[in-house]
Amino acid sequence: MTGVNLTSWILGPILGLMTFLFIFRIILTWYPQVNLNRMPFNLIAWPTEPFLVPLRKLIQPIGGVDITPIIWVGIISLIREILLGQQGLLTMLSRHV
Repeated sequence: MTGVNLTSWILGPILGLMTFLFIFRIILTWYPQVNLNRMPFNLIAWPTEPFLVPLRKLIQPIGGVDITPIIWVGIISLIREILLGQQGLLTMLSRHV
């Protein structure tokens, strides 16, 4: 297994998991009464919060709605497509190695 294949093999599930967590985070924004410090919600909040805090400083909630998880889903999807899509960088490199 080459380094490119190993990177793709590791990066794919990580980006998929992060997308999944941010989608759950979007759903949790619909329920502001949910305590993110309690189980099982802290399993979603803990890995996503470090990404959301800096972006919240740049983009304030619009009409009381936090849109930063939506932006992160878009960013992660773009990164995944650029690196692992059909014409992605790592996909193309793995074909030539």
